[in-house]
Amino acid sequence: MKRYQVTLEEDERQELEQITRKGSHQSQKVINALVLLNCDEGPSNSHRATGEEVADILRISQRKIDRVKRRFVEEGLEAALGGRQGRREHYKRKADGDLEARLVALSCSAPPKGHSQWSLRLLADRAVELEYIDSISYETVRRVLKKTKSNRGGRSAG
Repeated sequence: MKRYQVTLEEDERQELEQITRKGSHQSQKVINALVLLNCDEGPSNSHRATGEEVADILRISQRKIDRVKRRFVEEGLEAALGGRQGRREHYKRKADGDLEARLVALSCSAPPKGHSQWSLRLLADRAVELEYIDSISYETVRRVLKKTKSNRGGRSAG
């Protein structure tokens, strides 16, 4: 396993100490700040604790300590404190109101020849075929129909 060395600047150290001492912060942010403070190998840290000591004191795993240190080295202080928030890319929604209405109308129409009812995959394929959208997954179709509470097939909910 690759070892990451945490060396904090004085201003970073002060910010972390402030997080751990006062104010209301998320618990994981405080724990991550404590990990970084204790693993600091810079000149301003008089007592550097080992990862095992920090894990025992904070009652967290060694893997968590390694992840926090890696995020600090690779992505910076904010990423190390924030954990996983904001790391996922934001995707543009494919299913707008117009597409939702068309999918509901399509699901209420007669199913294709050879089928007794619409399947989610058939609806997704047909929406692309009719050029409602360039591509769509059956899972997106499922979410749209669930959101609109469509009762495909006329089954009673009982």
